[in-house]
Amino acid sequence: MNRRPLTGWGRTAPSVADVVDVAGLDDAVATLAGRGPRGALARGLGRSYGDAAQNGGGRVLSLLGMDAVRVDPTTGLVWAQAGASIDALIRKLVPEGWFVPVTPGTRQVTVGGAVAADIHGKNHHADGSWGAHVRELELLDADGHVRRLGPAQDPELFWATLGGMGLTGVVLSCTFQAIAVETSAMLVDTWRTRDLDQTMGLMAEHDSHYRYTVAWVDALATGARLGRGVVTMGDHAPAAAVPGPRRFDERARLSVPDRVPSGLLNRATVRVFNELWYRKAPRMRRGELQSIGEFFHPLDLVSSWNRLYGRQGMLQYQFVVPLGEEATLRRAVERLAVGGAASFLTVLKRFGSANSGDLSFPLPGWTLTLDVPTGVGGLADLLDGLDREVVDCGGRVYLAKDSRVAPSMIPSMYPRLEHWRAVCDRVDPLGAFQSDLSRRLGLRQPVPQAGRKELS
Repeated sequence: MNRRPLTGWGRTAPSVADVVDVAGLDDAVATLAGRGPRGALARGLGRSYGDAAQNGGGRVLSLLGMDAVRVDPTTGLVWAQAGASIDALIRKLVPEGWFVPVTPGTRQVTVGGAVAADIHGKNHHADGSWGAHVRELELLDADGHVRRLGPAQDPELFWATLGGMGLTGVVLSCTFQAIAVETSAMLVDTWRTRDLDQTMGLMAEHDSHYRYTVAWVDALATGARLGRGVVTMGDHAPAAAVPGPRRFDERARLSVPDRVPSGLLNRATVRVFNELWYRKAPRMRRGELQSIGEFFHPLDLVSSWNRLYGRQGMLQYQFVVPLGEEATLRRAVERLAVGGAASFLTVLKRFGSANSGDLSFPLPGWTLTLDVPTGVGGLADLLDGLDREVVDCGGRVYLAKDSRVAPSMIPSMYPRLEHWRAVCDRVDPLGAFQSDLSRRLGLRQPVPQAGRKELS
């Protein structure tokens, strides 16, 4: 056991916990049995941006030692332990002609994290989120029992766990269906857009013809250039386009040192970067071959890139608004640009249908993501105002990215919160599973200290 401070990828709000390296089921059961009143929480690679994988004053189970993977090469059915990363899965799957069903913008996310956050990617409009592809979960509950869950096997707990931020139990393994691929390359079409109308119009018109679509948006462009960006759409390249064997061996090429002065990324430097990034994009290019890493995970080429924000850290703000609320999205983009949200990584995507997860983030609509240094003046008021607009139109923020939303907003953002709480109360009535996120947002109702007990 190692008592140490933990943060999310944004490097804000550290808290100290007893971290236990878990190598197997027996370790996990023993760690849960010895938990104190602050409970326990599983943790993977720590890529949630806020405090979702922290449990200050309690225990944290590091599952990175549980990383076994088995693949049926004929059917593409994959069994993976919770500590296996998306990176490891891609390295194993691609040579056998398969690919993960969903990947976020980094490969450095574990399978347990994929379940807890019900991750989504550039293909949500076509394939949904991670939960749509899960066939079975193994979940360690508060009493030390392993439960096997699926869409037809305790579906309430299954869907409470997908997107449940690790608060229903410890995910031990996940069985999911991979997708077939012929090569290790992507075939990509790119457009450079003049404004938000063209950006959104291209996506609305064409995304049904592509498995993966995304737009980078210049967050500081205003006036007639508001929402200008670069739209990329693609799919896995067919064998005819890429002769030779399937390989995936991409690594980080650069590393950011730990001592980067705060303020390096500011309105002036981000404006220059955004202009250069926009200008280097082609007006239109079709059929470009890109690597998996280049298309899905460009930031993975730079290890520890979050250090660019200095010691003050950064927050990632991601929200979704329903289809039909494009005016709200436009107002949000305008307010962010005028407010000086110095984000060089601003991403727009279209979501497809929601799933049955109580706390799953995606719903049919538009989702915008941006990274902002925490020291931007007026940032708190700006984002609080955006939260209200998002809630008023039926939208929500992503819990896996959040570090600052008001707790009073959560019931409106997640209308199935009470149902999720009821499922948690059924399987964990004494509140064994806790996190800094859950306490900050009041996700679980407080359990009286007198009612707590430890596992025997």
